[in-house]
Amino acid sequence: MTDRDNAVFNTIRQPPNLRSGLADTLMAQIESGDLKPGQRLPTEQAIMRTTGVSRTIVREALATLRAKGLITTRQGLGAFVSNDPNPRSFSIIPNDLQSIDEILRVLELRMGVEYEAAGLAALRRTPEDLDRMQDRLDALDKALEEGGYGAQEDYAFHRSILVATQNSYYGRLFDTFGDLMVPRQWARLDKMTAAERKRHAARMRREHHAIFAAIRDGEEAAARRAIRTHLSKSAARFEELRDASTSS
Repeated sequence: MTDRDNAVFNTIRQPPNLRSGLADTLMAQIESGDLKPGQRLPTEQAIMRTTGVSRTIVREALATLRAKGLITTRQGLGAFVSNDPNPRSFSIIPNDLQSIDEILRVLELRMGVEYEAAGLAALRRTPEDLDRMQDRLDALDKALEEGGYGAQEDYAFHRSILVATQNSYYGRLFDTFGDLMVPRQWARLDKMTAAERKRHAARMRREHHAIFAAIRDGEEAAARRAIRTHLSKSAARFEELRDASTSS
């Protein structure tokens, strides 16, 4: 490892969220040019020594960079910054969602996208769009009534809103993420009492039906309010989970 490599990696400090923090630090150094195309990364052992994190954390951070196309590995030689390290497309992969703080960032992104999409859907939806949304809503209701997470059904309902914008880029954007946009691994339904699960399902149904009703009735402002309310309440729920986990 060269002196320059040491200088770059000596700037890494142990982040609060080790896995995503290390990946974010490396990505920032690649994007800024501190780590240049074709440059070899320090060994796993060197990164461990500099950052104080475990080998598992280092490997998972490097796996995230490989999945994003930012680094490549060469047998027996190690990891190198890709010759074209600029991501060709944005994506969210499972390793990105290892903390509630990351989930909250995804919800923030969704709010920006879906707030506008809901308004457009209210103005542009067709009878076919409404039929599709109703089918997705019925499937979500059924999944929740049966005590399931309803993640795939939830994703399908929200995607049907994007389709109703008549702008294919909205749907294609969601397709990039898949149902990771609805991170069921953090829902903690298994920790709820029967009464809590019932209240959760009722809230989900109520919020989704409000979104659908506003779009169905062509109420642009109401549709935007309904989607913002829904995603804001989801974010509040995750914040409560985060605070409970840090205080325990």
